[in-house]
Amino acid sequence: MSLYPTPETRWCEVYTCVPEHLQRYDAPSEWISANKPGQSVPSFLEGPVFDDAGSLFVTDIPHGRIFKINENGEWETIADYDGWPNGMRFGPDGRLWIADYRHGVMTLDPAGGEPQPLLTHVGSERFKGINDLFFDNRGRLYFTDQGQTGLQDLSGRVYRYDLETQRLDRLIDNGISPNGLVTDLEEKALFVAMTRGNGVWRVPLKDEGPAGKVGMFVQLAGGVSGADGLALDEAGNLFACDAGNGCVWVFDRHGVPLWRLRSPTEGRTLTNLAFGGPDRKHLYMTESATGTILTIDMEIPGRALTYSSS
Repeated sequence: MSLYPTPETRWCEVYTCVPEHLQRYDAPSEWISANKPGQSVPSFLEGPVFDDAGSLFVTDIPHGRIFKINENGEWETIADYDGWPNGMRFGPDGRLWIADYRHGVMTLDPAGGEPQPLLTHVGSERFKGINDLFFDNRGRLYFTDQGQTGLQDLSGRVYRYDLETQRLDRLIDNGISPNGLVTDLEEKALFVAMTRGNGVWRVPLKDEGPAGKVGMFVQLAGGVSGADGLALDEAGNLFACDAGNGCVWVFDRHGVPLWRLRSPTEGRTLTNLAFGGPDRKHLYMTESATGTILTIDMEIPGRALTYSSS
């Protein structure tokens, strides 16, 4: 018997879908061959993030594209390159920072163009395959190096990069497919989704060096994939995409389940999420299997970041 109450189910709505003229049904892709062999994958959305004007940016992993969607729901391709872009955030410099599996951490002018590599290796070693990233209030970058890790290979990594000093710390080197990540409100701990472990780890943070006393914050159940993108609201509630069960789980600061946000589509691959709207109470999610962006209204605003140099 569970010690926790059954979370309330809420249904999301469809906000927009990839337009037909942007779908690439038969385009060759090494990502598709490696991850979804024999399947037609006209798009696979990830990395939602909003600019101050209310435009939504998302990535398309297998086809190396960055899309911009304005407030009228109109789609525009602002980058089309030889990469596999996944997670994405706006950095303190106003650029889009991209977690690219093939090339590492890249940056892009939000007006469009060619993404530029910024972090491609650690020491003389290439990354396994960058998956997602997050900036804290001090402007430091956290990112996951997932590669092909899983229960058969416990070597997924989580890094922190200080933009001012260019110091790169490896916080974790035994992750089970590390994916989405976000700090708590006090920035004393980092939450990391471990996809193939189907849970979210809590990583205590220190100013320097690797993490200590890492624990399991929440453990999900079932599904063929696992925990994916993460987000936080202003109350400290954690939103965790379930990439195999077509939903987002919401947990309070103590890991107690509050809500299950369900997708109305046939797709079950909810990969990432972001708060938007003028009050940041509108949650948007990428349902990658169907090229759909979902939305739902929440009572509590999503967490806002104000970068500081102190």
